[in-house]
Amino acid sequence: MQFIDTTVLDSTRLTGDGYLVAEARCVRTGIQVYTGAEVGKPELATVRVYRPEAEVFSSDSLASFSHIPITDDHPREAVTAANWRDLAKGETSGEVLRDGHRLRIPLIVKDAATIRKVQDGKRELSAGYTCDLAFETGTTPAGEAYDAVQRNIRANHLAIVSRGRAGSECRIGDEAGGSWGVAPINDEAPKEGRMADTRKVMVDGLQVETTDAGAAAIEKLTKDRDVAQTALLTAEADHVKAIAAKDAEIAKAHAERDDAKGKILSDADLDKRVQARADLITVAATIAKDVKTAGLSDAAIRKAVVIAKLGDAAVAGKADAYIDARFDILAEAAGQQQDGLRNAIIGDGRAPAPTLTTDAAYEQMKERDRNAWNPNAKKEA
Repeated sequence: MQFIDTTVLDSTRLTGDGYLVAEARCVRTGIQVYTGAEVGKPELATVRVYRPEAEVFSSDSLASFSHIPITDDHPREAVTAANWRDLAKGETSGEVLRDGHRLRIPLIVKDAATIRKVQDGKRELSAGYTCDLAFETGTTPAGEAYDAVQRNIRANHLAIVSRGRAGSECRIGDEAGGSWGVAPINDEAPKEGRMADTRKVMVDGLQVETTDAGAAAIEKLTKDRDVAQTALLTAEADHVKAIAAKDAEIAKAHAERDDAKGKILSDADLDKRVQARADLITVAATIAKDVKTAGLSDAAIRKAVVIAKLGDAAVAGKADAYIDARFDILAEAAGQQQDGLRNAIIGDGRAPAPTLTTDAAYEQMKERDRNAWNPNAKKEA
């Protein structure tokens, strides 16, 4: 995790070449308090971080503060060989030593523009370093309780800032700290004659004056609220879309069901269709007995019959209605022929004589024979 620690630049002097030489005392031991959100514990208002002497003054820690870049404000990224030329304005010396509960770090600023800023009052320093932050509770040798411990402290750069926040509240991303690291709140009691800086922020249309740490907490809570509201609106929109899609799916299913119901014939309708089909095939056979009707639609049967009787020319280019009319004419003519044949077989249309029993027929024959001599009787018979 990236951290910053601050102090005031003093004992400055210029060399004959115009370089600015000074000393900084920073990265102290003991307890420092950070906002929970800035150290990965947003559920906590503050976190008490312990920086043991063994970690601050270890040989590896001291060596990491030697020959690190001096920057003008904290950069937005760690200083490396790839960006050193653009970010470095000077460097620390190799004589990093313990000075009480802090480190004493000699430095030299070589950039003329940065030197002018220092001479104009930009005289505070802020160390940017990384460390392993272990969340574990305990008590320091001095009896102070803590919530986490810094280990493996490794320096990256030392920044010249307008407000280093030594003795006042500061946070990640403030005017002094840029966006590089996490800075403590209430590092020390404010220096005499110096008051903690405050900021004015807008909260739901109301202006609130608070410390930088308070502003950071407000901004984070506001951002979290906005993210939650966006997620809620997205979820609601997705829910509405899902309901609409489901409604459309149900409506489609109902339409398909109703369509299927409409295609189902009742028993009576089915009987009518079967009878109509049988009648059509019977009439077709009457008109043209050699026409094959199997597998043909009703319209195809009518067309085949007309072709069989009248030839292809009779239906060439004709509409179905015309073909149906020609079929009806042929059916009517065939019906008349069938009626004439029936009349020829059964007589002139009078009701047929009643069927006689054998005895009755025998008696009728004898009666006819007895009257055979009488012409009038024969005529009547």
